[in-house]
Amino acid sequence: MEIERILHPRSVAVFGASDSQDKFGGRIMHFLVRHGFEGEILPINLRRDTVLGRRAYPRIAAAPAPPDVAILAVPGGSLVETVREAAAAGVGCCVIISTGFAEAGADGASRQAELVAIARASGTRLVGPNCMGLIVPHHRLALCSSVVLDTDRLVDGVIGLVSQSGALMVSIVDRAAADGIGFRYGVSLGNQVDLEICDFLDYMLAEPMTAALCVYVEGLLDGARFRRSLSAARAAGKPVLIVKTGRTQAGVRSARSHTASLAGAWEVFEAVCREEGAVLAQDPDDMVRAAHFLARHRAPRRGGAAILSSSGGGCGIASDRVSELGVPMATLTAHSRGRLADLLLPPQADNPVDLGGRRVPEDVEIAGDVARILLDDPGTAYGLVILTSMPFFARRTRLIGEAALAADKPVMIALTPGAAADAPRRALRELGQFSFDRTEDALRVLALVARHDALRATVISPATRPAGLPDARVLALPEGALTEGEVKRLLGAYGVAVAPERLATTPEAAATAAAELGVPVALKVVSRRISHKSDVGGVRLDLGSPAEVAAAAREMLASLRDSGLDGLSVQPMVRGGAEVIVGARRDPHFGAVVMVGLGGIVVELLNDVALAPAPVSADRARAMLATLRTFSLLTGARGRPALDVAAVADTVCRVSWLAADLGPRLGDLEINPLIVRREAEGAVAVDGRATLHAKEESRS
Repeated sequence: MEIERILHPRSVAVFGASDSQDKFGGRIMHFLVRHGFEGEILPINLRRDTVLGRRAYPRIAAAPAPPDVAILAVPGGSLVETVREAAAAGVGCCVIISTGFAEAGADGASRQAELVAIARASGTRLVGPNCMGLIVPHHRLALCSSVVLDTDRLVDGVIGLVSQSGALMVSIVDRAAADGIGFRYGVSLGNQVDLEICDFLDYMLAEPMTAALCVYVEGLLDGARFRRSLSAARAAGKPVLIVKTGRTQAGVRSARSHTASLAGAWEVFEAVCREEGAVLAQDPDDMVRAAHFLARHRAPRRGGAAILSSSGGGCGIASDRVSELGVPMATLTAHSRGRLADLLLPPQADNPVDLGGRRVPEDVEIAGDVARILLDDPGTAYGLVILTSMPFFARRTRLIGEAALAADKPVMIALTPGAAADAPRRALRELGQFSFDRTEDALRVLALVARHDALRATVISPATRPAGLPDARVLALPEGALTEGEVKRLLGAYGVAVAPERLATTPEAAATAAAELGVPVALKVVSRRISHKSDVGGVRLDLGSPAEVAAAAREMLASLRDSGLDGLSVQPMVRGGAEVIVGARRDPHFGAVVMVGLGGIVVELLNDVALAPAPVSADRARAMLATLRTFSLLTGARGRPALDVAAVADTVCRVSWLAADLGPRLGDLEINPLIVRREAEGAVAVDGRATLHAKEESRS
């Protein structure tokens, strides 16, 4: 059955239907009737002839025709058989509120597998289990048991909401209604045994009346499809805002490499969302409020934030916080400043504007005029209004609200007093202008809106494959941990400059290799069992003579004889201006990702890295580098010489293609360090490690 028919059913069956609102089925029946669902309602109740005045049926097979959608509020133990009956009767979709499935352990997982088998065999679609149902205000469909629907009306809107959590979904809907924000759709999915997030996202993206999408995500079933959905949203010009759990590093503590530990599940999800223009929020209320402003004001915006307050302190606090959030302050035109100067004293006649600094008498009302001048300025992309108590509070707030609506720009109005602001709040509600009670709430939403605009304005250059690259899939590569030499050969095949090396198994052979290469040299142990050689004393640098090399080799071989050594590597010392890490790993949801950062052996302490889905172009790699806090170390900060950023970007690009080509064989791969020389002198990989999976193994 198509999503269109599920969200706009012509008929609905309620299993467990009841007259009592103390029961799940009773509440569902009550809400369907109360909110005026115009389709056919089929109560399913073994013991009742009627429910809420409608004819009831003992079993779904007794209904006059198969319903489009059935909602099941029955005990988990009987749920599987009930779904089997519904499927046999031709029900198009079952919305399953019942719990006790995969979330409840092995027995529940077994029952869940039975549900999936029934759906696959019959063609009946499933929403849930362990969900709260569907809310479609414009269709007057309240197919949900939550008490938040015990209200006079469903607030319609243009925002689509898809949530894995049912309880959170209905709480979001209820909280938004209190703000005057409605939804086009509210969908909870629970365990996603059949229909999943992307099924509904893709429908809402194609549906013309949905202007913005809010998503609560716990886990993805198909990361590649999710990314395609985000990409489609970007192409359609529909903002997507996401709250996702799992922001911590708890799941990657056992990582062998810096790359794996730094590119955890959350960081990869964040990188994919950033690449596709989706905005990540930390709080559901912020997500919905930002979606409200983005849906209301759809024109592209460039510029900064203009601040208006009835308090000098409010101006100062807001200016600091806007700057800390990375949102630029709006630069007003000379014309706007001149018009403000007719009404305000010179210090207040520019952004930020303090209404208290009046040039004109108090009996001349200027609040609306000042707001219009400030918000209409071409340099103003966003308005932030912080209002404290003031004379004629409600009237002046209304005038500012009218100016905000006329400007057709996102304007966040915060009314900071308590009861003293009740009348101003009512004035804004009457206008249909949303307001905040706290400055920080307004600032967080402003930051999300500005983040959306910045992402949408970013041009992502396509990843064009560099000429001459081989196909990693045809290279003879062992599985498991590779040696440094094997990694360098792989990198060299992809055009990455690598430091030469000589392998030796005895101190004497190491000394001979040093003489051939020319001192000074670096000496390293070779072992598949040692991930970080410097941590165990397996690296010696700047050895100035063959004799020093031989002595160091004897010490290493003695101290690490139980570490599975394959020998020693002698390499010429490579000098440069900075050490960079370039890494790649395969994420189980999104595939290959590439990482770059500054740091060498202290990269985890700095945690200053940039990630992107692989492959990337050299231009995209340069943009990644530019986001690093330490980027200025590469570009010549504080009189330091500029380094070869182009060579680093080229290396990132080539590693990203290697990672993408390796496909499911890639575990993780790392150059650490990449020595970066002066501008136009290149960059050289002096150490590397990698882990590959067996050819037949798929980790996608």
